[in-house]
Order: sequence, then structure tokens, then C-alpha cells
Amino acid sequence: MIKIYGMPTCPYCDYVHEQIVGRENEFEYINIGENIRNMSIFTRMRDTNPVFDHCKDIGDVGVPAFVFEDGRVSLDPADAGLIEYGSPNACSVEDHKNGRKGC
Repeated sequence: MIKIYGMPTCPYCDYVHEQIVGRENEFEYINIGENIRNMSIFTRMRDTNPVFDHCKDIGDVGVPAFVFEDGRVSLDPADAGLIEYGSPNACSVEDHKNGRKGC
């Protein structure tokens, strides 16, 4: 199972979350803003994993973050078989506003 760390106020996370609805046997979505435990787990990972170095350098949070069963961490939705918001295969902002999610 792939764990996805994100939060609903992040449009990139929201876009990924819509793609995994109904796929709970493949993905676990962990809302880091839901409680302090989730935030603590995420920040500990972010503070110690070099995958997040560039994010920290530019002031990004680093979500959505994908943690695979083997412990590997990625910030690329494609590594989890998902589509990144703003990529050529993604919906447009207008599509999203009109209710088209998880394209």
C-alpha cells in the first residue's frame, strides 16, 4: 500500500486525492493537518529525508509525498501511477471548477 501525505487545502494534494477515491486497498491518504500525530510523522520524515531538500530550499512544504512499501519516498505522483496537477494529462483549472476531478 502506498501512503500519501497531504492536506485538503493543497490543490496538488486534492487533485491526487480525487484519483485514489475508491482505491483504499492501494493507497492510504494521510491528512497532515488533521491531527498533530500526522503532522509530526510527516515533519520528521521531511526533516530527515534528502528527497525533501529542494522543497525546503525553495520554501515548499513537500506535499503530496508518497511513501512506498519498501520505504522509498517520492514527490512525483507518476511514481505512484497517478497524474500530477498541471501536467499535460491533467484537467484544466476550468475542468476542475466544473466538477471534473481525478482526471
